[in-house]
Amino acid sequence: MNSYVSKIRLPPLPSIRDLVKLYKLRAIKQLSQNFLMDERLTDKIVKAAGTLTDHYVCEVGPGPGGISRSIIKKAPKKLILVEKDPRFLPSLMLLKESCLNYTKGAPKMDWTHAPPPIHLIGNLPFSVSTILIIKWLEAISEKKAAWAYGRTSMTLTFQKEVAERMVAQPYDKVRSFVPKPDVDVGVVTLIPLKKALIDMPFSQVEKVVRTIFNTRQKYCMKGAQKLFPAEQTEYLTTRLFVLANVNPTTRSYQLTNEDFVRLCYAYKIICDEYPAVQSFDYRASKGIDIEPGCN
Repeated sequence: MNSYVSKIRLPPLPSIRDLVKLYKLRAIKQLSQNFLMDERLTDKIVKAAGTLTDHYVCEVGPGPGGISRSIIKKAPKKLILVEKDPRFLPSLMLLKESCLNYTKGAPKMDWTHAPPPIHLIGNLPFSVSTILIIKWLEAISEKKAAWAYGRTSMTLTFQKEVAERMVAQPYDKVRSFVPKPDVDVGVVTLIPLKKALIDMPFSQVEKVVRTIFNTRQKYCMKGAQKLFPAEQTEYLTTRLFVLANVNPTTRSYQLTNEDFVRLCYAYKIICDEYPAVQSFDYRASKGIDIEPGCN
């Protein structure tokens, strides 16, 4: 493979820092925006995504185009930028005019095969990163959007504490951004599994995990109680942990993936026995009839 294919040298362009000054751009803190200026760091983020040469890349929230430049240097077949802030259009158009445009469609891959040559990359605003990842995880479970093509990988920036929690094991308890963020940053690459750990609708799995983690430092049964209405909380919570064979006095952050697998399947059994439980939401419920077999 020649050097041109493995790496593209962009023609002379103003630096990202100069573009920010030229177009009088400023990061809006209310939108949790931060501009990544240091090319060494943008190169590291892109490197974490793996091979991009001749692949399809979608970058979410490129801002003035710092990470975009590092992506282009890897010679992707096509780069799609998704940016809702129109202030960045001039700097991104300048970058576009310096590149070749490829328009071939991305191939679809069997889910059990290697990931397709498609990558989702983004320096996400911290205020929306968690919301987006939940939506994307749901899309993965349904094999929709970018995951209709196969096990598309994601390389995303998160608030450091969020990134650490995403990769944490059970029991784990001067900058280049403008403006300087109040938190540190972590880069996480996610590749969908060939087979989901839990063969259940994403909404049910997310509900169980979210509810139990609402009381992260307390016994996991405290959070699990909120899965059930007050009239049967004690009985159904006890039944949940008996069915799952999980110690109810384990703290939420100590639970393993296997524990959550069993808890989710136990919750499904209870929902099958008491159909009204599935729609119960402790934040809005005014009481429901949970007799066995009642809707």
